Amino acid sequence: MHPATAKWYDRRDSVFIEFYVADSKDVKVNFDKTKFSFTCIGGTDNAKHENEVDLFLAIDQNESKQKRTDRSVLCCLRKAEPGKAWPRLTKEKAKLTWLSVDFNNWKDWEDDSDEEMNNFDQFSDMMNNMGGEEDGPEDGPEDESADSDDEKMPDLE
Repeated sequence: MHPATAKWYDRRDSVFIEFYVADSKDVKVNFDKTKFSFTCIGGTDNAKHENEVDLFLAIDQNESKQKRTDRSVLCCLRKAEPGKAWPRLTKEKAKLTWLSVDFNNWKDWEDDSDEEMNNFDQFSDMMNNMGGEEDGPEDGPEDESADSDDEKMPDLE
């Protein structure tokens, strides 16, 4: 029995952890207030996987969920105190060899304010409205075949 490889990321209301086990069977996820456990059978060798974590902060075990796919099991741990950032998943600072941060889904949400998001939306609108005219210049004939600096290039030897 060995732990399944997993990645995690933090959001305002939840913490997500994804266990990468292909073709998992007999998936059991136990959401406890300060502890989380995962067991399953899967992979090409049908090995038994078991992971257990003492969580950084408490979760709402009744609102926490999991979803199994053919490639992984995604668990959504609902925070007991939404809006509080988790700098790590575990209570202890010890590094777990099977666990890493999912930087593709990570977002520093705790620094976001409504005003900053509004400014970002305005900036996005401005960028979408920028750009050249689609009809081209209107003050002269458009002849793309002859350009003043086009010269015949010598043949390569």
